[in-house]
Amino acid sequence: MKKKNKFIKGKAADLPKNLFSGFVVSLIALPLGLGLALASEAPPISGIIAAVVGGTLVALLGGSNVTITGPGNGLVIVLLSAITTLGKGDLYQGYLFTLAAIVISGIIMVIMGFAKMGRLADFFPASAIEGMLAAIGLGILSKQFHIMIGNMEAQGSIVSLLGDIPASFIQLFSEPSQGSIMAAAIGIISLLILFGYPKLRNPYFHLLPAPMWILILSIGISYTYDLLKIPYPLENGFLLSLPDDVMASLAFPDFGKVLQTDFILAVLAITLIASIESLLSIKAVDKLDPKNRRSNVNKDLKALGFATTVSGFLGGLNVVTVIARSSVNVNNGATDRSANLFHATFLLAFVLLFQEQLRKIPLAALAAILVYTGYKLATPNTFKKVARIGREQLLIFLATLLGTLFTNLITGITIGILTTFLIHVVVNRSLSLFLSHLIKPNILMFKESDGDNYYISVKYFCSFLNFYRLKNKLDAIPGKSDVVLDFSLCNFVDDTVMEGLESYRETFKKKGGSLELIGLDKHETDSAHPFALRKILPFGALKPIENYFTSRQRGLEATAGDYHWIYNPAKQTDASFMSGFIFFRTREIRYFYNRIAEPGQQMSVFDLEFTEGAFIAREVIKTTAMHIELDHKIPVFTLDKEGLLQMLYGMAGFKDIDIDHHPDFNKRFYLSGEDDTQIRSMFTDPLVLFLESNPYYHVESNGHSLLIMKKERLLGVQEIKQMIYFGQQLRNLLQQAD
Repeated sequence: MKKKNKFIKGKAADLPKNLFSGFVVSLIALPLGLGLALASEAPPISGIIAAVVGGTLVALLGGSNVTITGPGNGLVIVLLSAITTLGKGDLYQGYLFTLAAIVISGIIMVIMGFAKMGRLADFFPASAIEGMLAAIGLGILSKQFHIMIGNMEAQGSIVSLLGDIPASFIQLFSEPSQGSIMAAAIGIISLLILFGYPKLRNPYFHLLPAPMWILILSIGISYTYDLLKIPYPLENGFLLSLPDDVMASLAFPDFGKVLQTDFILAVLAITLIASIESLLSIKAVDKLDPKNRRSNVNKDLKALGFATTVSGFLGGLNVVTVIARSSVNVNNGATDRSANLFHATFLLAFVLLFQEQLRKIPLAALAAILVYTGYKLATPNTFKKVARIGREQLLIFLATLLGTLFTNLITGITIGILTTFLIHVVVNRSLSLFLSHLIKPNILMFKESDGDNYYISVKYFCSFLNFYRLKNKLDAIPGKSDVVLDFSLCNFVDDTVMEGLESYRETFKKKGGSLELIGLDKHETDSAHPFALRKILPFGALKPIENYFTSRQRGLEATAGDYHWIYNPAKQTDASFMSGFIFFRTREIRYFYNRIAEPGQQMSVFDLEFTEGAFIAREVIKTTAMHIELDHKIPVFTLDKEGLLQMLYGMAGFKDIDIDHHPDFNKRFYLSGEDDTQIRSMFTDPLVLFLESNPYYHVESNGHSLLIMKKERLLGVQEIKQMIYFGQQLRNLLQQAD
């Protein structure tokens, strides 16, 4: 009962924040809802219907926390194509057929939610998605730019409309009319406001979002003309058109083309883009959530599908999760889904109470908002960002972009996926790597005994094709845990995985945990970008691995600087300083690398690759080891967990040695060596107490130096720091004992 009361009080305390945030978001959603509908050649009110229905139903039924739902940017060119194709010249009839496609699309999304297909977006390469979004941005911009400068007659494909932009400017000045000049002035000024708004430092301007300032100013111009009793230059064709009675003028879907091919393709395209846009937005908003919550994507998919079906029946567009409005929602203090409900309520109130004012909005002002939206999706910085990741990523991006512009979204994204796969095959010079290992389990995860730590090893390859397996494991780990993710046995890691893991790293950090990537130091990359794809280097090539540091290598370099040590990332094959250790008597050291060492190299830590076994039983093992050169002789001994290596050292003539008065130590550790007396003399009470109070390490002496290892895997940077501390303390105790 106390918990319930506390929950209710918490909700009540957050109510003002969510109310305010919902109001602010509605100010942005109003012009965008109207504009996105117009850009799709649908009635303006259809965008508002989608926002109201989506905000209400998803708030009540959804599985996300601070997202905002409504019409989305990504669906504009899909809906425009559907309305144009299905209507065959009759745009209103095409709109009715498209409403039917929207209804069926919503039903499919509900089924996808029940089938737990919330992972759908994981199967698309990151650069292909960037290319698709850029194509959508250019698609929005291509038509709306003409409307923004007063040309209401422009028609054609995306490519032709982009090419005709100079002609529209020439027409504006060669055949001027009062209406087109006025519309162009309003449109260009509105665009300048949108670009200049972020640079304004006056807090009063930021009380309202930029799109709402545009509506207020453009409507205000109309009232100014009325006040001065001067004829308003903008005719009805340049202004927003709303029915006299909005509630009585709702359109209803026409299912007359349900079995036709073009209708089925429209349904597939709408469903695909709506699902991808929503799922990507949900994940992005989860990273912004101040309470670090994870959305139930399958539950949200069902809610979005149901809302889409209802919206379609009432004459509205698709309902998707939108990232920009959701970001505004979070930034204004929203804490739960009620903000989405309030945003829908305010929108409905605006439409019912201010119909006369809405009819005074110039289409050029709405077009400017959409041009800015399209520009943000296809900004030149996007091209630069993708190019920095790698040349092959730019090729994938451009293939998807051009494929979408010259065909359609489904064909474009298919071209992007196929291009990505072919590039991966060419980069690895192997088709079998992907075909032979695609259905094999490639993830090994276990919880380590020392604390709340998890170790994950990835084998074969990790790309957009099988990244979902790794994500399933990471999603199952509590956010406060420390995770070591080992790619040392993975031949290939693509940029989609690297970008996705960066998101997980941020999520774990926010929740008090950590995610550290290891085993990528041997992988080749053509770019210094942290998201660049990585391919493992063959040993025989012995290429310098220090060309492009991984985040772990940068961490090792920083650690060396903290200790005033020297860091050498290069591969080295001369491991003669490791001779004399029993552990490597039957194992072959191939090379070591990533060595950080004291200036005199008396103490060093390094990554090590060795083999054990022979022929078909031969196994390659990678680990992190510490070597300490002592300034005095000590007995030859080995120390490990009880029962771990007794057989090996027993075969070498060693036997378990008990230390007097330390039964607990004798039970937990296996201590062996040739000279019992000297070893017992060296293991003083302080040394035994130190070993008992620290994590297990394999410690071995060859008479003049120590070998220290923890696990037969590479260690993370934090684990290496712990090993250094352990080694320094152990050396001090041995020197004191001497």
